[in-house]
Order: sequence, then C-alpha cells, then structure tokens
Amino acid sequence: MSLSKPVMPLISVFLVLAAAPAVAGPVMDDIKATNSVVCLVSPSAPGFSVPDSKGVFQGFNADFCRMAAAAILGDAGKADIRGVGFSDSMKTIVAGGAHMASRSITRTGTRDADEGMAFVVTTFFDGQGFMVSKKLGVSSARELNGASVCAEDGSTTLLNIADWFGAEGLTYRVENIADKTARLQAFFSGKCDVYASDVTALTADRQLAPNPADYVILPEVISNEPLTLVARPDQAFEAALFWSFQVMLNADSYGVTSANIDEIVADLDQQPPAVKRMFGTDSATTDMAAKLGLPKDWAYQVVKQVGSYGEVFNRHLGVDTPFGLDRKQTPNAQSADGGQMYPYPIR
Repeated sequence: MSLSKPVMPLISVFLVLAAAPAVAGPVMDDIKATNSVVCLVSPSAPGFSVPDSKGVFQGFNADFCRMAAAAILGDAGKADIRGVGFSDSMKTIVAGGAHMASRSITRTGTRDADEGMAFVVTTFFDGQGFMVSKKLGVSSARELNGASVCAEDGSTTLLNIADWFGAEGLTYRVENIADKTARLQAFFSGKCDVYASDVTALTADRQLAPNPADYVILPEVISNEPLTLVARPDQAFEAALFWSFQVMLNADSYGVTSANIDEIVADLDQQPPAVKRMFGTDSATTDMAAKLGLPKDWAYQVVKQVGSYGEVFNRHLGVDTPFGLDRKQTPNAQSADGGQMYPYPIR
C-alpha cells in the first residue's frame, strides 16, 4: 500500500499554518476597540504605584501597565491604570473588568491552575518578611512567639506565616484585615505587634508611617515571591506582554535606554546583531508585529516611552530613591551579574 499520496497535502497544510499570523483574541480586540489597556495596581504602594498630584499612578508596577499600552497601542499614555485592593484585583480580572494587573501578585501553582487568569512574566523577585516597631525590642523574627500579626486577607502571606511559625515552633495570632489602609492603621496604632508582607512592600509601607524611623524590617525572609504580571487569557495579548518585557531586559543588557535609543537607531548598522533584531525596520520585532497585531515599531516605543528594565528599577526603587536598593544585590539583577533577570533571545 502506498503512503506517498498524503505527503503533498500535509506539506501544503503545514506551509499555510506556518505562514498564518497569530489571530488576536477577544482581549486584544477589546484593547484596540477601546483604545486603552485597563491595568490594575495597588492603590497605595510607594515606589510601586502611588497616584501623583494629578491622580495619575506612578511607580515600578505602574510602568509595566505603560509598557503594555506602548507596545499594543503605540502610546504609554493609553494605559488606564486603576488602584484596586489585592483580593478584588484577581476577581476583577476573572470577571473581565480589566485586561491585566501589575500589582505584586505571586505566581503559585494553584493560582496558575485557575481559569480566567494567565500568569505571564515575573517582573520582580521578592520574599516575605516582617516589620515591627522598635519599641517591641526584637531583632529577629524568632523572638516573635505569641505575637499578633497583621496580614492581608486572600494573599499567600497567611500560608507563609503558618508554615514558618509552625516550623519554628512559635505561636501567633493573626489580625486578618483585607483593606490595606485599615491594616496599616491597625499596625501603626499598636493593635498588631507585627506587620507581614513582601519585603519590598514593607519598605514601601514603612514610608507611610507617621515616623518611618520608628519601625524596622527584621532580617528573616521566609518565602519566595515571584511577582508576576497577570492577564486575562489571550494568546496574542500574553505574547505581547511577555515579549515587551523581554525587550526591556534585552535593552538593559545592551545599554539601550530611553535617553540614547534615538542615537542608537540612527547608527543601527554599527550596533550588535541583537540590537538590530530589536529595532531594525526589517527585523525580528517587525515580524513579530505582523504576527501579533502590534505596531511595527512596538519595541522602539516600549523603550522610548517607558525605558529599559534597569531604568524602571532605578527610577523607582534604586539607590537614589527612598528605597535605596542596589539592584546588583537583589535577585532582580541581570543574569550576567548573578541575578534572575534572564533576557530571552529576540530573533
């Protein structure tokens, strides 16, 4: 029996499928129809997302909302950034009330398995810790036996507390308060001995105290918290987010910034191949644009309007900010510097 006849039809089908561009899904269609990216952030997280004097959110997380708008719509200003509490943010995504969230949501196995949300790319590697008043007189979390702990309802914080205190043989009592403002008020007023959250969130929240110097963050980091962009499921939208972030990481690796990108593009023939593939007029990113339904210059717009990853980190969290973070001393350093920010190849 001959098996040769189906070969040409199969090859034809393969060629058609290989040449076909990715079809935009309902989320990408909605973004283009409304000409905006609805993006959820924390309503008050200094360094990550805080409204300025005009009510416009500024911060590390807010800039990834702008990244999405710059890539998809060509205008970072078309990010509709809204402050929403933690528990409500994921519910809003699932209900279709927003396109994405950039607000320190930890990617976990059970969350990833839930329908209605797609965990796309980790923008910040963090870990959970504890903040206490200096009046409490402790220097280690192992001295917190019997403490009352203010924590966030619906977050991984409660599970981490239970795991760590149990492993250490310590007792504790949780003040489970969903609203962040109320939770901080409870802690600063002395209702709780301890405030538990991600270490960077603790650093931000300490700035909201009447006198930040009265509080100290204990040295123990008790968990791994990969803080990840969350989107409504849509293959084209998820790819646009993921690869926009990779453009920011690659730009960081090659020293391309919002300040020098025009100079680099003007002298593109003299740039490394990887830079040409990002910003050339007939390049990997223009091929991706055709397949994902993005503007041809989407990669340029991301860096020009938002910046490289290093720019965003340093602008909001770096050594010249109240956070004073040396990126090279964190897991968010470039992989070449021993960190976990590993740029994927754009080719």
